[in-house]
Amino acid sequence: MEFMQVDRETCESLIPGLLGALSDVPFTELESESGPAIGIFRDHGGSNLLVPAAFGGQDATALQAARVVRALGAVAPSLSVATAMHHFSIGTLFGVADTFAAGTDLDDMLLKRVAAERLLVCSAFAEGRTNQGILTPTMQARPVDGGYLLTGSKKPCSLSRSMDLITASVGMPQPDGSSEMGFLILPADTPGISIHPFWNTPVLVGAESNELRLDDVFVTGRQILQPPAELAEALSELQEVGLIWFQMIVCAAYTGMASSLVDRVLRRGRGAPADRAQLAMTIETAAHLTEGLARRVMDDDTDNDGLAAALVSRFAVQRLIAEATAQAVELLGGMAFISSSDVAYLAAATRAIAFHPPSRTSTLDGLLDYWTGQPLVVA
Repeated sequence: MEFMQVDRETCESLIPGLLGALSDVPFTELESESGPAIGIFRDHGGSNLLVPAAFGGQDATALQAARVVRALGAVAPSLSVATAMHHFSIGTLFGVADTFAAGTDLDDMLLKRVAAERLLVCSAFAEGRTNQGILTPTMQARPVDGGYLLTGSKKPCSLSRSMDLITASVGMPQPDGSSEMGFLILPADTPGISIHPFWNTPVLVGAESNELRLDDVFVTGRQILQPPAELAEALSELQEVGLIWFQMIVCAAYTGMASSLVDRVLRRGRGAPADRAQLAMTIETAAHLTEGLARRVMDDDTDNDGLAAALVSRFAVQRLIAEATAQAVELLGGMAFISSSDVAYLAAATRAIAFHPPSRTSTLDGLLDYWTGQPLVVA
């Protein structure tokens, strides 16, 4: 069994030809701002990986998804990050639709279009905002005749140049002056939606992480899903499931990036055998933790306790990736670092796992409270 063989074989079985097509493109071109990786992913049907079979998708299990994303992270880091948000959005979209969509425009026809047309879906939830929960609305709705006007922004928003649909949470004003959360899905070409430059580093620039703005975007009431109060518990459970899936996908993507460096060490026989073995065990531990999280998802262990376990796994994987990356760069040596930008690029890219929500520092108080018997609250 070769290193990462299971991951590559899983990817090939579910999305035939994708890894080969990506490998045919120079790494620097794949990772460029206008690189072809996202288009290749769409052309090979990668966008349908997690779409339910009833809607024409691949209906991959959580374990299969984790292995596919790891394989992609090793070949095309920016693509794995960009599509992490697509997979999160797909899970949210179909989960919300299944629970709350009756009587809205989010019907079977639209959902089936996602698979049939290989649509890419971006997420305009609250990722990246300091002191704000991941699902806290970034958009606000203002009532007008016939519907609402939406205003707000999301930055960074991955897949911003390639997206077909936008999923988002939106603050809905209530008669008593309070605000409740609604969900919406919009075509990317809706009037009032615009994209603005935001990502100013070359690392992971291929993920198309720019600013998404909504300026007085008109929607009807049927376009916004407003879960009734009696379904508040179901909404809370759905949010927890979404957060667990997101942690799993993020862990898989960045484990893949670090695995690419480890693979170079193993193939080139760098360092002493004991060092290479320790390096492989370190990154494989991260992979096994990620797969363990996937198996929890498959066992429906996705309640508040499952969320706590997912966060513990995420932060452990984060530490292991940093350790493996540092050791791999050292074993590859100075000439490998100097002669190609790939090593430095991958080393920098793996660090970005710490920037995905929720951050370790923002979660520690919640975990400490959880370990004293209280429910876990993610800030």
